[in-house]
Amino acid sequence: MTRLISTLALCALIPFAASAATEEAWDQFRADVQTACAALAPEDGQILVEVNPFGSEKYGAAIVYQQTDAGLDRYVCIYDKQAQTAEITLAFPAAGN
Repeated sequence: MTRLISTLALCALIPFAASAATEEAWDQFRADVQTACAALAPEDGQILVEVNPFGSEKYGAAIVYQQTDAGLDRYVCIYDKQAQTAEITLAFPAAGN
């Protein structure tokens, strides 16, 4: 019974983990992901970087869209929170291919 109560108490605290940092810190995190992922985006066409607001425990994430005359390409950008470095995937193939 004690174990159950401890587990329930721990689960009740989990939603507060994401809010433990200040809003300013989260804004800075999102700006860092935006900047790092935009720097890795292809240079031609219009680029949109959609940053996941919180990422995971270790990583930030963003979807990078590239609009060119040939169409829309999508990439995934992963940002290492500790190292403050980012990597980007190759473009996803067009839907249906």
